[in-house]
Amino acid sequence: HDDGWTFEEETSLREELAGIGHEVSTSQLDAVVDQHLRTAPELESTATPPMIQHTDTVEAHSLETETALMELEERAAEINAFARDFLMVSSTTNQEDMNAFILSLRSQGFATDLPPVHQAVATLVMELDYKVKNESNAATAMPQSWSEREALRRFEEVRSTLRDRLENILALHPNDVVKARMAFEHEGRELGLDLRVPSVSGRLHALFDLHIEIAESQALHDPVVQRRQRMMRILHRGAVHMSENERMTIERLERNIASFEELVQTVLESGEDGFDEAQQALVVRFLESKGYEVNTSTLRPRILACAGILGAELGYLSPKEIPRIAPGVLVTETEVDAIVAELKSLAASFKPAESDELHEEEIVGEAVADASDNIARVRGKIDRIDELLNRLNG
Repeated sequence: HDDGWTFEEETSLREELAGIGHEVSTSQLDAVVDQHLRTAPELESTATPPMIQHTDTVEAHSLETETALMELEERAAEINAFARDFLMVSSTTNQEDMNAFILSLRSQGFATDLPPVHQAVATLVMELDYKVKNESNAATAMPQSWSEREALRRFEEVRSTLRDRLENILALHPNDVVKARMAFEHEGRELGLDLRVPSVSGRLHALFDLHIEIAESQALHDPVVQRRQRMMRILHRGAVHMSENERMTIERLERNIASFEELVQTVLESGEDGFDEAQQALVVRFLESKGYEVNTSTLRPRILACAGILGAELGYLSPKEIPRIAPGVLVTETEVDAIVAELKSLAASFKPAESDELHEEEIVGEAVADASDNIARVRGKIDRIDELLNRLNG
């Protein structure tokens, strides 16, 4: 048997059975011994205490969930880039904010509405949070091993190269920080950096974040950026009262603001003087031909005002020639009459109501005043009579 039952043990057993009077040469004894040896391991396994049993079970997921988890593993670098951007302004302790961040990844193609995928992303974010904290601590600490020291030396050797390549990466991804960060990590690996070392990884991402802050600071003083921000303020003014199609048109125009500037510049260059109605109509018609629904009472004045701002910035127009947006609300004569009637009724509602008590007091006051006048008049007559009698008696 495989359980360690040897020939010597079986011989000893047979001798003991023969000593107490049993027949040891029968086949029945052989069958009993064999059965006992086969059932003994099963009895031992059933007697194993439950606290030391291994109950590892793999949760079965649907095909859709398994596919989403596999895609998540393949795009782990992208998740880490998004998570680093999230951890710059928030933390894993803010559960509400973290859940909102995870759900927002659905727009990037991650099935975070599935609970297993949601939990997997949360685990990745928490692991990255721990890694970021280690990177911060390692950035100010001395190397703890020879390998770490050599990795830091390699980073310092390629720092200038990384800085030059980072400018190109930011130029290739001007509006997508996540893709730029992923590309920068790839460049670091291509240059032989060991990003598994926290001190190296922390310095790499710190260099990236520093350049992002510098680029944002420079953009605030860029006249082109300032001009576009001014145009965006005009386009988005009162957007809450616009229809959904108008808001979508503004968002699309904002994404293609550079093309809009080229259009306006071309129209102004082709014109002889100013920004007349023909040129304004040309701008609107061209945008309509490209699918922009801008010929509405709300969007048309804003589009022309933005075109005028661009023309003034480029020197084609004077500030007085910039098309203006109507400051007020235009209404018809019927609406004016209705507004006047409403204002009159509102003014009448502010007049104090006359109470009965005040009316009675006014009546009593008038009666007292009349009586006083009568008394004064009678006294005057009596005085004149006395004066006349005095003259007669004179």
